[in-house]
Amino acid sequence: MTDNYQITLNPVYENCRDFCEHIEQHFHAEKSSMHKARNEIKKLYCEQHSLVVKSFKTPNLLNRLVYTYLRGSKAQKSYDNALRLQALDINTPEPVAIIKELTPTLHKSFFISVAFEYDYTLREPLRNPGFPNRTALFETFARYSADLHDKGVLHNDYSQGNVLIKEENGTYVFSIVDINRMEFKSLTRAERYNNFSRLWADEETLNIIAKAYANATGYNVEEAVREIIKYDRKHKNFKQFKRLFKPQKK
Repeated sequence: MTDNYQITLNPVYENCRDFCEHIEQHFHAEKSSMHKARNEIKKLYCEQHSLVVKSFKTPNLLNRLVYTYLRGSKAQKSYDNALRLQALDINTPEPVAIIKELTPTLHKSFFISVAFEYDYTLREPLRNPGFPNRTALFETFARYSADLHDKGVLHNDYSQGNVLIKEENGTYVFSIVDINRMEFKSLTRAERYNNFSRLWADEETLNIIAKAYANATGYNVEEAVREIIKYDRKHKNFKQFKRLFKPQKK
């Protein structure tokens, strides 16, 4: 690795330093991707650790300047936010390292975390009406969301694929990912209700979530149902409006 690379390594994973120093070689050698779109995610291994490596798309020149000199990169935010979530006793994959290439502005960046061995994401029960124990799962998810909000955590991409679920000892363990877009503050009630709008859930499911959320927070049930559905409709209408102006692929 050249001097242009900067590594921030969690001291617990010092035995993975050499792996991090050669991250590009390891990343390109693995041909299978967990996800590949704007960013790419692969599962790799270091010593006894199963790791998830996220390679962030090279930002445009303006953002490269911003991330280098004004605010942290997405990889940096992911690492810092993971530590803050852990301090709040909120489950997210443990951060291992961030690697940044500066030439002289930010060019490439990687975020490495320990793989969370989950059974499915929230997408599966949301899209499958016959999913086992679906109501109980959504009620547990609503209480989990209330705990996040009570602790001052606002995940700004609280979507189906970013909530990982593991069934363990008869209950559900949730873990949140894609955490670079996150705020830590005292949330307004409107922010709490609006946070469910990215789930893209049907109104029957939102009713289940809203009622359980109201019971967990002490809010009025009718208000919670009304407001959560209102923000959901607003988000869906906005997305559908945007599609009208999106160029069609030929």
